[in-house]
Amino acid sequence: MRPASEVIKAFATLPLADFDRISPTGTTLIVAPHPDDESLGCGGYIAESCARGRHPVVVVMTDGTASHPSSPTYPPDRLRALREHETRVALSVLGLSAERSHFMRLRDSAMPPGGGPFDAAVSELRRFALAYQCKTILAPWLYDPHCDHETTQIMVRAAVKGLEAAIYSYPVWGWLLPAEQPIAEGMIEGWRLNIAAHVDRKRRAIASHQSQNSDLISDDPDGFRLPSELLSTFERPYEALIRTYVHDRS
Repeated sequence: MRPASEVIKAFATLPLADFDRISPTGTTLIVAPHPDDESLGCGGYIAESCARGRHPVVVVMTDGTASHPSSPTYPPDRLRALREHETRVALSVLGLSAERSHFMRLRDSAMPPGGGPFDAAVSELRRFALAYQCKTILAPWLYDPHCDHETTQIMVRAAVKGLEAAIYSYPVWGWLLPAEQPIAEGMIEGWRLNIAAHVDRKRRAIASHQSQNSDLISDDPDGFRLPSELLSTFERPYEALIRTYVHDRS
């Protein structure tokens, strides 16, 4: 076990790398737990990949409907449609076309931990990886403090077993873990991708998720809004990508 402060410091001091060092060939599959995680954790990566003509594939796992559970004007179906639209807009800002995005529509904050629905999601992820001949996989960090982030990482590990692909984890909420919180993380390997050329584009992509950034949905007293302390972590001119091995945890 290591304190979170140590782990976060390791993220911030990984060697800087060019895109081709991280993903030398093939297509990247980016798996996001919620609509907006693709922009928060990987927006710079997506923009750089598109700028090189190596357009990734983005799969969003949940429907995003837990962000405003009590809104009368945005019941679940309407909120799901809105959040998917926001994702497509954000991806277009980053240079990615709508047909490269896919939505699994699992229930937000209630992804299946096992059984048939879990296996079906794993099979679908593996289908995407094979169909697009993905050689690089990006998924949320296992220790991000959200159940959907953890489950997504576990699903990805199960889906890519036996495939010849490099797996990297990206932290989102993990940047804000309490300093002394113990984390069962071993050696931190990986890279920091230089995204200095794409910081403004990433900022605009994040802002495209208006339901999470503004008063667009103002009739839910329990509605979620991305906190400023989280948003500030994504102003950095790099994105941390932690090398991940499928045998670490099934």
